[in-house]
Amino acid sequence: MNYGRQTTSRIVARHGKGLGAKLAAGLVIVGIAAGSAMAQTQPKAPAAAPKAPAAPAAAAPATAAAAAPASPPIYWVKLCEKAQVPVPEKDGKVTAQERNICLTHHERLDGNSGLVIVSAALRQVEGSEKQHLMVMVPIAIGVAIPAGLRAAVYNKEVWAKAQKNETYDEKQLKPVDLKYTLCHPTGCTAEIEATKEMIDNLKSGGGLVILAMNGQAQPVPFSIPLDGFAVAQAGAPADAKAYGQQRELFFNQLRARQEEEYKKFLEQQQRLAPKELVPPPAPAAKKP
Repeated sequence: MNYGRQTTSRIVARHGKGLGAKLAAGLVIVGIAAGSAMAQTQPKAPAAAPKAPAAPAAAAPATAAAAAPASPPIYWVKLCEKAQVPVPEKDGKVTAQERNICLTHHERLDGNSGLVIVSAALRQVEGSEKQHLMVMVPIAIGVAIPAGLRAAVYNKEVWAKAQKNETYDEKQLKPVDLKYTLCHPTGCTAEIEATKEMIDNLKSGGGLVILAMNGQAQPVPFSIPLDGFAVAQAGAPADAKAYGQQRELFFNQLRARQEEEYKKFLEQQQRLAPKELVPPPAPAAKKP
């Protein structure tokens, strides 16, 4: 991958103005299937929570549970399904066998268009010791296919400094190159075999930074928080049906909002149009 003399951190600082720039651009985490999550751009402020009943005059001391700090956000979800995969036999033949495939998955969607901003997943196939890190970036950036992607795991200390645009020791980063394996209208996916060291770093890290090259040979940074990755990867898979329903709800709300905005746009255009261009109302039908 040709990034010239620029290091990963310098590219992010130059083009992303800190790793928090991409993540802080109006994102909200939506809980899915009891603890899983899908990140999406926030279209509007969430509805206000119902008001709690008034406290009695002599309130009881706060309980330990009430005083406990809030749980950290979860940006990852584990999804599993059965699928036919090619499995080599002892005699050298390859047969298709049903295996369980699990993805510890992060997805960030644009709340205005519903398009994927970035997604990443650690893929594990039942019966295989190898795991793969997969990353998808939108094809709209003008992906440079031969360049592939570069990814680096930031530990929590470096991640915190990078989000504040503070300097940090670049030697702590160990970037890896991912090669594209598939492109479709939604985006291009690149992957690499995930070593034990990489998986351990994902579990303990603060964030994952992805650098893609566009058609103008300019790096495009994407940042993904690792909060909840270790919990999702080690835990039971989420309810796929509930996850699908939550995702469908998001797109239904998106379509409804787009239709409402389009209706308002037409009404505005009609008000601004010269009166002589506005067609007269259709005559009422005569009664027989």
